[in-house]
Amino acid sequence: MKEFVLATSSPRRKEIFERFNIPYIAVESKVEERLNELDSPIQYTMGLAFEKAYYVSRSYEDSIVIGADTIVVFEDQILEKPRDEDDAFRMLSILSGKVHEVISGISIINLSTNKKVVDYDITQVKFRKLTEDLIHKYIESKEPLDKSGSYGIQGFGGLFVESIFGSYYNVIGLPIVKLDELLIKHFNISLIGR
Repeated sequence: MKEFVLATSSPRRKEIFERFNIPYIAVESKVEERLNELDSPIQYTMGLAFEKAYYVSRSYEDSIVIGADTIVVFEDQILEKPRDEDDAFRMLSILSGKVHEVISGISIINLSTNKKVVDYDITQVKFRKLTEDLIHKYIESKEPLDKSGSYGIQGFGGLFVESIFGSYYNVIGLPIVKLDELLIKHFNISLIGR
């Protein structure tokens, strides 16, 4: 059975695989995340997921390599990782009391069989109304500084999330349900019972 290789350095994606006891190895992909103004958010995140998976798959041709990229989108504007605390405050203020989308691109590649699959998942997230004081306290925790949209649903940021429509794991950074569906459909394997 071919091994899974996660083309990631993200601790959150690793944690998802570990939570489900899915054997894997993680290999960081050295792909530069650069936004092309012509790309739609879906094109952007699917393109990055493919680039990450392809970069790593060249060294793991017999493995099933999984790449993913997750972004937060509000009114067609991509909210990437904040540059600094002021940028995090700006993003969280924008999201306060409103609905935004979390979009993950996902790519699965096995070069030995020349199979390459790219797809995406979208989850709608509604934030409660946030006070400036609450936003500042959250930023002081340092949690938002390495996350798209400046929050993590699996941490203190989960206290801001009033509701979600779609995959919870997509908001963390890896749409595990979509991943399993794609593996079954295109590779005839499942994450269950490996």
